[in-house]
Amino acid sequence: MIRPRQALLAAGAVLLAIHPVLAQTAATSTPAAADSTYALVWFLLSTLVLMGMVFLVLFVALISWMKPQLRQLYNLPTVHDTWSGQVLGLLVGDARLVQGDVRDEVLDHDYDGIREFDNDLPPWWKWGFAFTVVFAISYVTYYHVMRKGLLQGAEYAAEMRQAALFVPVGGDDPNQVTTYAALTAPADLSSGKSIFATNCAPCHGANAEGKVGPNLTDEFWLHGGGVNNLYKTIKFGINGKGMVAWKGKLSGKQMLQVASYTLSLQGSKPANPKAPQGEKEAAGKPVAKL
Repeated sequence: MIRPRQALLAAGAVLLAIHPVLAQTAATSTPAAADSTYALVWFLLSTLVLMGMVFLVLFVALISWMKPQLRQLYNLPTVHDTWSGQVLGLLVGDARLVQGDVRDEVLDHDYDGIREFDNDLPPWWKWGFAFTVVFAISYVTYYHVMRKGLLQGAEYAAEMRQAALFVPVGGDDPNQVTTYAALTAPADLSSGKSIFATNCAPCHGANAEGKVGPNLTDEFWLHGGGVNNLYKTIKFGINGKGMVAWKGKLSGKQMLQVASYTLSLQGSKPANPKAPQGEKEAAGKPVAKL
């Protein structure tokens, strides 16, 4: 029999032996530059686990120490057949609450030498069966009678519609048809101007007059005009012509803002414009180029 004093000493030894190891692990398992909050959370969790282990050891020791008194209590007629008494029986070695009553009464059923006993089904099986019945009735009522919840097909369709909101139009396919409209709000054009000055001006000039890259203020375009062509040129770039792809560097909205700002420069006639390159867009057709 394990005595409480011995159990307490054993638990203390476990705490002293293991806790420094876990504390050291919390301090050394993360890089030096890691957030100290992570180390603190790890330390607290390890302490909580150790406290649970100590409590379990003490609980087992206490039950072992008090087992004779608990069995005497369990054998009382007023306690033995009650539900709480059956729970107490688990602590003293009687698994009747889990296994049910084992009467070993043989019935008059004999098939090929197999004889049937009249024993109770385990209580856990009975309660589990009752739970499945209640769950099935509730499920049918909620989903099929009251129609409060979505069935699998409708739920899948709803999730696909939700997921589509996070997929950028056009994706990563440069041949995908897009239907963007040029942004005209002052805030968008101002953001586009700032992005242009930082990323586009070194090649196209501060006023889009053209330097290494073509002039963006005339009617001639190397890779098609219009906000959608311009957006794709900015996003995917032009291999072999020095136009880098800004996908992954600018967001979709930022690329649309700079494309819209570029369109707003049409006909601005900056000083020292570069000679026209490419093909002229049809009159009245929205144009854009990079």
